[in-house]
This record gives sequence, C-alpha cells and structure tokens, in this order.
Amino acid sequence: MRSRVAAVVGGLAILCLAPIAAAQSDDIPRTPSGRPDLSGTYDARTLTPMQRPTELGETMSLTDEEAAAFGTRATAALDRRNNIVPSVNTELSDPNRSAPPVGGDGSTGASGNVGGYNTFWIDPGSGAFQIDGEWRTSILVDPPNGRYPPRTEARMAADAARGGGPRRQNDGTAYWLEAGPDAPGPFDDMEQRPLAERCLLGFGSTAGPPMLPVLYNNQKRIVQAEDNIMILTEMNHDVRVIRMNAEHDPPEIRKWLGDSIGHWEGDTLVVETTNFRDRPSFSRGSRNMTVIERFRMESADKLVYRFTVDDPTVWTAPFTGEYAWSRSDDKMYEYACHEANYSFEGIMRGARLLEAEFRGEEVEGVANPTR
Repeated sequence: MRSRVAAVVGGLAILCLAPIAAAQSDDIPRTPSGRPDLSGTYDARTLTPMQRPTELGETMSLTDEEAAAFGTRATAALDRRNNIVPSVNTELSDPNRSAPPVGGDGSTGASGNVGGYNTFWIDPGSGAFQIDGEWRTSILVDPPNGRYPPRTEARMAADAARGGGPRRQNDGTAYWLEAGPDAPGPFDDMEQRPLAERCLLGFGSTAGPPMLPVLYNNQKRIVQAEDNIMILTEMNHDVRVIRMNAEHDPPEIRKWLGDSIGHWEGDTLVVETTNFRDRPSFSRGSRNMTVIERFRMESADKLVYRFTVDDPTVWTAPFTGEYAWSRSDDKMYEYACHEANYSFEGIMRGARLLEAEFRGEEVEGVANPTR
C-alpha cells in the first residue's frame, strides 16, 4: 500500500480546490498515426463517491464555496478517525493501547471492527475531481439522481436466496453452526472466500470494467500500440489487454475482466467488454453484463474515463458514470499480495478455533487446515 496519508475518508471531501485550466486539444500528445497518445501512468484516486448522496437529488455539480465546505468537514472527520474511536474513546494511534473488545470495537470501514489503529494505510485521495470545470457530486451521472437503477425482481430474489437475508456481521462466533454442529459455513475452504481476499483480483472493481477508485493503490498504467492497448492496475497487478478493431471471443470463453475490444471514434477510445464469468471483477454485475468505456483526454494531464453498464438480468436500466484520471510521475508499486502474508492462514485457522469453541471442544492443538 502507499504510505501517503489520506486527507479524507469518505464523502465529498475536497481539499484541492484550485480550478485546473483545460488545455486545448492541440496540446494533447499524439502518436505518429495522429491518435491521442494515452500512454503513461495515471492517478485515479478521488473522494467523490460512486453514488450521489440522496439529499443532493439531481444536483450534479458544486460551487467552489460548497466544495470548500465539504473539505472543511472532511478534515475534521480525518482528525477524529486518526485519533480516537468515539464509541470507546480509545486513542487509535497509541502504540500501548490494549486489544479491542471481543467482537470488535464497533467502528466501521476497512480499518474498523477488529481494532484498526488509524487510517494511515488508506489512500483514497486528497480531493474530488473536476470535469470540464465542474466539481462533481458523484461518479454516476445517469440516472439523473446519480444512484444505481433498481435491481430486477429476479436479481433481488436471487440475492436474498443466496445470502439468506442481510449479511451477518462478524461477531467473533461460529454463528454458521447455529444450524447444526456440522452445518456448512463461509470459511469451510479457501475457494469460498472472495476473489480479492484470495489475491486473484483487486477489490472494488479497481481493474473492472468498469474501473473504479478504491481505498489505495489507484495507479493505472496505459501502454498504447496500434493493434493493442494494455492497462495495468496497481492492485492486484491486474492486466487488461484491449484488442483494437477485432471480434469478441466465442461466448464459451469467459474471463473475470471480460473480453475487451476497442476502436476510435474521433479522439475518443471506445471499448466494449463482454464475455464475463459468473463472478466478474465488478461483483454487482453478472456474466450477462456489457460495459462500454470511453477514454478521452480533456488536457495533456487529465484523462476523462466514462463507462456505461448494461445488464438487464441485474438492473432495470443501464447506468453511466465518469471521473477524471490525472497524469502522474509516480511509479507503479509491486502489489505482492500473498508473499509473506499470513492473514489468509489466520482467517482459516481462526474459523476452526471458533468452531471448536462453539462445539465446546478444547481449542488447543486444533490442526491448521492450511498446512
């Protein structure tokens, strides 16, 4: 993870408020064939949320004054998150503090519930983004309320059947054994765990498509050639290869990142992706999803990334979003997710210990299932 301290966590925080003057199209770098040259490294961090806060309705942009007000609030929120847990009044950054209470400390977010000490390793950015001079209130721009469209009745029924109702919070017990001493649970084997937890893909659809901002490691590296364009995402070193002016693979060939085919419409790179697996990187979607992406250079230093997702088996209508990627001089970090990482072993062994406690067995000496 990057060690740059996040200036804000969540919300519409905006700390870097100086408008960025848009360059003329003549200033955009171009390839020898005259196409816009997208090659380079981009920083896709932003604190602008995917969905617009409901109280903003169809308001798509903010004034500089409104954006500054959000920044002030976010700075205060960061200070609180980095110093205390309000529910227990514990100093998060105190190296001598005691262990969190059984079941977690009650806080939320990636560093919460299990006693995350502060937000140092979280790096979602230091502000919001502007497109064509507008501070946006959400990444989603259509529907007009900046929210996901309703799910289909079939999808809602399938989600309820698969999840058995609301997701249960980890409370430090083998709650899955309440159905019986040998009932199946979410930690029975490693292949049940999410793809990101297994370090097969980055979480939060960082590689997509659609390619979304996440808590850290938001760099994107584009290498552009005439017949192929490669996009490397910093987490988890996921690579997308876009084949230009080609045909999609046969429908029986399925991939987590789908099959991406590109073409140029003027100065805009348009990419259509199909052929997803049942569990695509964008976990809200399904194998039936089609994603149309548009990459255009607003200036030499800013790429506008726009996407439309259409999956009639999941949503009652398509939806569209866009946000800005800033050109960066930073280097890509190697994301060695499971090298010298013992957390996955701890997850599986912890589940065996909880099961032994639930059954009233002696927890000492329980065999480690990962060895």
